[in-house]
Order: sequence, then structure tokens, then C-alpha cells
Amino acid sequence: MTETVGSNDLYPEHTLPRLLFEQAQKYGDRVALRRKEFGLWNEIAWADYAKNVRQVGAALIADLNPKRDECISLISENRPEWLFTDLGIQATGAISAAIYSTSAPEQMHYILDHCKARAIFVEDEEQLDKVLEVRGQLPRLQRIVVYDMEGLREFDDPMVMSFADYLKLGEEEEAKDTSRLDAAIAEGVSDEVALLVYTSGTTGPPKGAMLTHRNLIWTAGSMAECNPIHETDEVLSFLPLCHVAERMMTTINQLRLGYTASFAESLETVSDNLREVSPTVFFAVPRIWEKFHSKIELQMDRATWFKRKSYQLARDAGLRVARAEFRGEQASAGQRALARLAHWTVFRPLRERLGLERVRFAISGAAPISLSILEYFHAIGLPVHEVYGQTEGSGPSTIHHGADFKPGTVGQPLPGVDVRIADDGEILVHGPNVFPGYLGDEAATAGTVIDGWLHSGDVGDFDEDGHLRITDRKKDLIITAGGKNIAPQHIENMLKASPYINDAVVIGDRRKFLTGLILIDEENVSQWAQDHRVPFTTYKDLATNEEVRELIKAEIEAVNDKLAQVERIKKHTVLDKRLEEEDGEVTPTLKVKRKKISEIYSEQIEAMYGRR
Repeated sequence: MTETVGSNDLYPEHTLPRLLFEQAQKYGDRVALRRKEFGLWNEIAWADYAKNVRQVGAALIADLNPKRDECISLISENRPEWLFTDLGIQATGAISAAIYSTSAPEQMHYILDHCKARAIFVEDEEQLDKVLEVRGQLPRLQRIVVYDMEGLREFDDPMVMSFADYLKLGEEEEAKDTSRLDAAIAEGVSDEVALLVYTSGTTGPPKGAMLTHRNLIWTAGSMAECNPIHETDEVLSFLPLCHVAERMMTTINQLRLGYTASFAESLETVSDNLREVSPTVFFAVPRIWEKFHSKIELQMDRATWFKRKSYQLARDAGLRVARAEFRGEQASAGQRALARLAHWTVFRPLRERLGLERVRFAISGAAPISLSILEYFHAIGLPVHEVYGQTEGSGPSTIHHGADFKPGTVGQPLPGVDVRIADDGEILVHGPNVFPGYLGDEAATAGTVIDGWLHSGDVGDFDEDGHLRITDRKKDLIITAGGKNIAPQHIENMLKASPYINDAVVIGDRRKFLTGLILIDEENVSQWAQDHRVPFTTYKDLATNEEVRELIKAEIEAVNDKLAQVERIKKHTVLDKRLEEEDGEVTPTLKVKRKKISEIYSEQIEAMYGRR
């Protein structure tokens, strides 16, 4: 097995497109990407990957001849065309500005207008309709390219082209003259902006974070120094590629390290695709790990007596060892022997059913995760490493280094990254991963990067072993009427560990006690309702049902028993609707917008405090 870690010094002046073309020369017909079509996994070789990227770049030059600092946008679910477009844009020297596929037309308009995009690549008819709805307000927009033309065969618009036709345009340009694209690629320098990543916007409109080729390539190399990934590894791409974390896993790390990326068909098919691909490296957000946990627990609850008892005994044996190791202790010989037996008889088959049996490096990031969830996966033989960072730091700033794994922390700084704690507890980051700023917003940039230090907005501290602990978001800290400082994310994570609670928002700033807004887990509560013969038709029926509310109350009380008196949820409200991105309640990555939630549900909040 070849490790492709190497030194960051090997790539001092690279751009992402040049790195792709070098890897394509090195790997040729080896598989770079996989996609599932008509029930079959089709393979895309490194050489074909590079060919498609060149054709997109050549087509853009022939069609628009973009300048080096201009933006070209794209909006799509994860698919190979996304990568061809992203890198093809960068090959011309232009900047790739991706948009979340869940964005409403108004949000799409904001980003396209903000970055002054001259073209946008869209996935299908649904995304095209969004662009057409706001096209009249985008005078700079000149071209729309559509990947999937289903339902659009008779559609005729001079601004709109199919992706297949656009590739033909690029092929014709390549056949006629490669010099313009070759020159654009050669002119690229590592400190040029490669892409814009629009932040989630939990506190206002999204800001376009500019990330350079050097930022991204250096960060991938630094990650590999502390957690080697091999060219023979495989990942499954399913989280939004707009998010810097998935961009690093599917594109940047892959270009640097040479492994294979397979694309899930959709979020709904991730479980099936996991079993088919069996990745060796798996990155997921906490909600995915929580879903795995709750799904296993609920299925075991409905299993036969023998299976249920076997699972419970194995789980308890694994947890005893995991908790001892989490405390820095060694479990007894008898406990370790029982855990090994549990591994071979229960956990190995369980991980096979999940599609996680080959995973040797599991990662959770983008949000805090509950310690109980980490304990569980450690117990079944799948230690989950936490990574911490933000868009403005090119994704990761800290991670657990190899076997130096300490749950309850987010590890140590990446090699070459400095992290320190400010006097007010804020986490500050310094290194080649720190971005140059926000597009067109000098004030926001100046308030975020001060004397070269990225001010994260998160609060934390280092333990005695130099591992970073995240306490909370700086602006999210609750100060009760009694002057007690409380970190709501800790409590919320404990609540979300329940299989029946999808999300929770703890309220209590400048108030006498804490309350909570609770969002039920629709899938698991629906199954519970069916098992207990509770009638329901709609989500609202489920959320307002008295038996369901008693179920949620019991889950909250179980969490309260583990909390200090001042941290306990004294009253709660089960929301009778899903939190929607379209309503401004959550970001595209499903992070709750606390300020917006407090405004929208102010009446329910005041009612919990005895005021209307």
C-alpha cells in the first residue's frame, strides 16, 4: 500500500487544476470517480476526469473568455459534472462560486448578484426554473448550462445550453486551439482565489469567503501529515459540495492524495450506497452519526428476544471498555475479552450491514457531537475522530492525530497551524489555511482576521494534553438572570442524542431558568407511533399528539437528570412544524439560526415564561 502524504514543500506553487493534470498523468486509467446510473456503478478514470475538466475550461474560454478574477457559478447535487465544472472554471483563472441546491430563487439571486457571475451551471429543470425566475434582475448573466435536460428537450432559449453541447464546444475549441486554455492554466498562481464558499449566514446574509489554491492544497497536505490517507482509499460523497468540509473530502484531498470518490445517488439512498461502496474513509456531520445510532437502537428494540439480548450484552461490554479508555484508564482483562467477543459476534456483522466494515478513519465535523454518540461508536469498534474548523480556515484547523485520540476534544492543531485562546475565551487560528478575506466586504474581513489571526467566534480551552475543547459559540453563550454562564450546545447535544429528538434550541439568556424548543425526529417518532397504535396523518398530528409529547417529556427528563440544577430544561415546547431553510430557520447545512428562531417563535417562548 502506497502512502501519498509527502511534504507540503512539494506543492508550493500549485493550483488545483494543475494538480489534477499531474495526477491524471500519473494515474491514467486508474479509477478516480464512480457514479451510479441505471443500477450500475460506472467508473471515471483520472485521464477522463482531466479531459472533461479541460473541455469545460475550453468551452468557457470560447464562449465567454472570462477574466482571471471573474466568477462563474454552479448549483447542483453532488455528481461528477460538479467537479468537472468547478475545476474547469478554475482552469480558466476564473473563480468558482457554488450555490447550495436547496437555495430559494431569492437566495440564488443574492449570490449571483453579489459575485457578479457571468454564467451558471445548473443541475436540471428545477434549478433552471429558479434561475429563470430571477434572470431579469441579473444583467451580467450571459450563459446558463444545464447538466440534465430531462423535460427540456423542446425548451429553446438562446442563453441556455445543455452540458453535453457545452462539452462539444470545448472539444471543438481544443481541436482548433489549445493555446488559450494552456496559457490560462500556466498563468495560475497559488495565491489566486480558487473559489468562493458562501458562509451559512446564521447571523445575516451569506458572506463570500475567498479561498486560494494555496489555502486548500496546503490544508490537504497538513491533514495528511497527521492522518495518512492512501491512494487506495475510497470515500463516499453525499454531503453538499458547497460546504468546505465535503469539498475537502471529495475534491481537494482527493486531488492531493489520489484516492477514489464515489457519488451517492441522493441523501435518501446513502444507506444503500454505503453498503455498496464500503468506503475506507468516512466523513459525516453529527446528525448522520446520530441517525445511525438511533436506527440501530430502534431496530434492536424490535428484534427477537435473543437478538435484542445479544446486542444489549455486546453493547454494554463495548461501552465498559470505551468509557474506561475515555477516562484514560485500561479496562480489566475480563472486560477486554468480552469486548473482543462482542466485536466478532455482534459488532462486525453490524458494521457490515451499515456498510462501515472497511472504515479505518471515521470523522465527524461541521458541528459539535455528543460524547455519548462517540462512546457508542467507539464501543462497536469505530472510533470517530472529531475535526474542528470553519470555512475561513479552509475547513479543518484541529483534528485528532492518528492514535492520539481524546474524546470530548477536537484534537490538536494541524501541523503548521497555530491555535490560541484569547482573554475572553475565543479561539484564534493562524496559519496558511487562513483565508484572505470576504469578497467585497473589507469591514467584515477586518473584524474576522486581526493581525493575521482568524477570530473564530467559538469559545474553548486546551486541556492538559494540548487538546482543544469547544465550549460554545461566543455569541450563543447564555447568561441567566442569576449571572450563570451556560453553553447551550452542550445541553442541545445531549437532547439530540435521543432517537426521538431531531433538534433542540435552548433558551434562557437573561431569564430565570432555561426552556427549550424541541423538534421531533419524524422517522423515529412515526415508527414509535405505529408500534404504539397512536393515530396520525400529518407531521403536525404527530407533534401535537399528547402521547408523543409525553414521550418527549420523558426524554428531556432523562437528560435533566444528568445536568446541574441551573442547566435543566424547566419547560419546553414541541414545535408542530419542521424547521425550513426557505423560512430562514436553518442554514443549508441545517444549522439553526438562533436569532431567527427566537423571533419566529417569540410567542411560544414568552408563553413558557408565563408571558404572552
